[in-house]
Amino acid sequence: MNTKQHKIFRLTLSYIIILIVFAIILYPVAWIIGSSLNPGQSLSGSSIIPKNATLAHYQFLFDTSKSNYLIWYWNSMKISVATMVLTVILVSLTAYSFSRYRFVGRKNGLMTLLVLQMIPNFAALIAIYVLAFMTGLLDTHLGLILIYVGGQIPMNTYLMKGYLDTIPKELDESARIDGAGHLRIFLQIVMPLAKPIIAVVALFSFIAPLADFIIASALLRTESNYTLAVGLYDMVAKQFGNEFTTFAAGATLIAVPIAILFFSFQRYFVSGLTAGGTKG
Repeated sequence: MNTKQHKIFRLTLSYIIILIVFAIILYPVAWIIGSSLNPGQSLSGSSIIPKNATLAHYQFLFDTSKSNYLIWYWNSMKISVATMVLTVILVSLTAYSFSRYRFVGRKNGLMTLLVLQMIPNFAALIAIYVLAFMTGLLDTHLGLILIYVGGQIPMNTYLMKGYLDTIPKELDESARIDGAGHLRIFLQIVMPLAKPIIAVVALFSFIAPLADFIIASALLRTESNYTLAVGLYDMVAKQFGNEFTTFAAGATLIAVPIAILFFSFQRYFVSGLTAGGTKG
């Protein structure tokens, strides 16, 4: 096999692998969308392209007299946006401190963050529940937001710190010579250059509350306070609940804000994820 044939073979094999991966990823998505358009409530006989497609399930979800879906959607968006904003602010400050300053306990602090990101929030579910109960934050969105933010800090701080290490410290020193203070350097010099990693952290922290079911189901008790994950589960898990195609419609709509945010930040993601892996 000559060089040209070898290149053609490798290129063909690469495209085949990419197509297989796309099929594996897109088939469940296409199936859930097709199921949401399928008439009736049973998933039996559902297909990617339903014969008698209908939007009745979506209409049911948007009918406030029949469903609390819009309330759950608003709750999830509120929690996700608040988690995203607070996480970006706290992670930026923490990562900047670890990246730019040298202080006692810095190395041990970084090691602690590395260990903490290996432990999921639900591993401490009992402690979280007791703490929420004792502080009066049980069945509140504020309690859920604080838990999500706390869970996002370790991993994202380590990720952002690695990116900030790639920004030359000479820029800080030049700004300091010109009379800039620490806060001005942080806001006007470093953060504008850190937009790629900020976009990555923002997306991760926005998606996490939407994908969580365990913590939300343990803390939320009132149906009007449910998030989408808890509300949709309750829709199909309650006695005689069999609204599976309606569940599929609700699950499909969850992807809309995530897709909008992803495409808005897309140009930042490659540099943000790769530079964040730099050893610091």
